Amino acid sequence: MNRLIGPVLAVLVLAGVGFAGWRSYEQRATEQTAKLEAAKMETVRGLIGSEKESFFNDPRVVEILQKNAITVQVEKTGSRAIAQRPDLKSFDFAHPAGAPAALKIQKMVKAQQVFTPFFTPMVIASWKTLVPVLEREGLVKQEAGNYYVVDMPKLIAMMDKGTRWKDLKGNDVYATSKSILVSSTDVRKSNSGAMYLGLASYVANGNNVVQSEEELQKVLPLMTSIFLKQGFQEASSAGPFDDYLSMGIGKAPMVMIYESQFLEYLAKQTAPGASANMVLLYPRPTLFTKHVFVAMSAKGAKLGALLESDPGLQALALEYGYRTSGQDAFAKRVADKKLPVATTLVDVIDPPSFEVLERMIADIEKKYAQ
Repeated sequence: MNRLIGPVLAVLVLAGVGFAGWRSYEQRATEQTAKLEAAKMETVRGLIGSEKESFFNDPRVVEILQKNAITVQVEKTGSRAIAQRPDLKSFDFAHPAGAPAALKIQKMVKAQQVFTPFFTPMVIASWKTLVPVLEREGLVKQEAGNYYVVDMPKLIAMMDKGTRWKDLKGNDVYATSKSILVSSTDVRKSNSGAMYLGLASYVANGNNVVQSEEELQKVLPLMTSIFLKQGFQEASSAGPFDDYLSMGIGKAPMVMIYESQFLEYLAKQTAPGASANMVLLYPRPTLFTKHVFVAMSAKGAKLGALLESDPGLQALALEYGYRTSGQDAFAKRVADKKLPVATTLVDVIDPPSFEVLERMIADIEKKYAQ
């Protein structure tokens, strides 16, 4: 028996050494593979509108991009403010909200490739307790049994007249002396403010897109009043919506936002009744905000193409409330989640040209400084 112990121990020692060697080799191979994968991974840096930050930070988005050898580093800022960055060309892409802002950036950096992975309409976030008051004034009506539309010409006329909330008949829920206004972002810095300007100027111009100098001068006094009367305004779209959610009707009876912000918030709610008093109002007419991706490098172009074409990324965009090129997919999600939104919008206008919008914003900016 003793004669067997030596050989057995020798075999065990050899096996242990062999196993250790194999484990060491496997570990080195794994580390080498990881190094090779890391070497292939490209870091893509970009500037984005604040409303897209949660999308890019989603672990599922990160995973899909990493499978395509991409790591994204984003910095959020107001969509219009992106074009004012002195270091703009040091980034691989810019992903603002709104075609006018994107066009400005595209011209500045002479970008050759742009992508439009998703879009969203401009809407007004308000409160169900206010709806009966607005309905009595003929400002709001329900359609298709589950969503509301706002008569923008009537609303703009009330703003022009200086109507106050307490002047509305039967208003015992918000009888304040505040002027009827729609809160927005700073038109000088944010696309959502610029889109509100485009919509309001269209209505003030007799339901026509502002084109000439004569038309611009005609609508400018009212446009300036609509923005200056709001007082302090946030630089990015997250600000007014955060005020709406945290401060309620007292601070924000009506707020111009992106539909995607509202839908993203609803999708994340788990507590019953958390959004019971919140309501979405669709301006009639309204306009779409395209979330245009401006590629400023080959790495940026690779990311832009993925965002626009990858089925997984497109599906995740729907979860964040965006509309994609596949309209049926958005309609199905709305139906599945029983969301009170309009799946089809007919009365959709275009914003003014890049040059006219810039001119209006520049003139309004002068009034801020006076």
